[in-house]
Amino acid sequence: MSGFWTQHQAGIVGFLTVTLLIALSNLWALRRLGDYRLPSHYPRVSVLVPARNEEDNIGPCVRSLLAQDYPDFEGLVLDDGSTDGTGAILAALAAEDVRLRVLQGQPLPDGWLGKHWACHQLAQAASGELLLFTDADTRHHPHTLQGAVAALIAEEADLLTLFPREEVVTWAERLTVPIFQWSFFSLMPIALAHRLPTPALSATIGQFLLFRRPAYEAIGGHATVREDAVDDMALGRRIKAHGFRWRLLDGTRHVHCRMYHGFPEVWEGFSKNLFAVFGYRILPFLFVWTWTWLVFWEPLVVLALKLAGVRLPQLSAGLAAVAVVESLLVWGIAYWRFHSPRYLVFFYPLSVLLFVIIAMRSLALTLTGRATWKGRLLARHRVRWL
Repeated sequence: MSGFWTQHQAGIVGFLTVTLLIALSNLWALRRLGDYRLPSHYPRVSVLVPARNEEDNIGPCVRSLLAQDYPDFEGLVLDDGSTDGTGAILAALAAEDVRLRVLQGQPLPDGWLGKHWACHQLAQAASGELLLFTDADTRHHPHTLQGAVAALIAEEADLLTLFPREEVVTWAERLTVPIFQWSFFSLMPIALAHRLPTPALSATIGQFLLFRRPAYEAIGGHATVREDAVDDMALGRRIKAHGFRWRLLDGTRHVHCRMYHGFPEVWEGFSKNLFAVFGYRILPFLFVWTWTWLVFWEPLVVLALKLAGVRLPQLSAGLAAVAVVESLLVWGIAYWRFHSPRYLVFFYPLSVLLFVIIAMRSLALTLTGRATWKGRLLARHRVRWL
């Protein structure tokens, strides 16, 4: 039995060593928006923003987009049945700038999620060679569009996505929002993801999706992911599956976003997404979250028991200490790169525990068909064991 536990602890240390190496390699592999030479020509870009009850966000977002120093773009915002002041704000902005068009969303058809239907309508109304989908809660530096197009052209990409700088205010946000950037940065070797055509080896961030229009249309656009709660991930996988070129950048200097506001939105938003990220497959989902909990909590429990004088001859305090140090380094590298508050590194056990709880809720809501977002019941999906 002692041999088993030694191998088990060594396995945790080995896993953390691999994640640490991946994170270190990604410091080099993940290029920043703004690092590319400006292009000799500027294709027309349609900037597309779906908006539903976004009166607190839509004004600053649209103003930041209209302030872009890009020579040829249009802005389209779709008001998706808002019941607050979103429509009035958009009408006033459109009256000030002819580059902005405001669309009124059509009734939601059966079999569509609301945001996906809004994006589909926006794409149909767009005139640009390039399509940029971005969210109403984002804020953009004036050089964002110019830098993104420069990167798309230089990388010969068909889909360019990026990590924004995630603003976290409440403790619920601080303990949860940075984890999604950490997970991609520490578990996915970006250099390999850029080179290999494997669809699963991708991370696509819905807050910024810049498509070449022919590629977007060739994969079927949002119509092919109309019921997928993580449409961004699904679109990125389809791009790679169809032989197109996908690229991921660090956009933290150019795009800011406050994803959620407080615990209720964190609770609902991540519950909507987490199980969907795994393709609604139960066993892989349970394995990953069980293993994640063990990796980051077991070493702490072992050390605590050893310090308390509990005799555990089958467990090694040394291996547990190595695992804790590696955990701090892995979380610290990601938090440093993405400008998350540094002190949150020491709260990683709470972040993991909270995410495991949300993950189990996500599974339960999907199985019972009770997942919602912004007042709409999400479609019930067929789940698989594997």
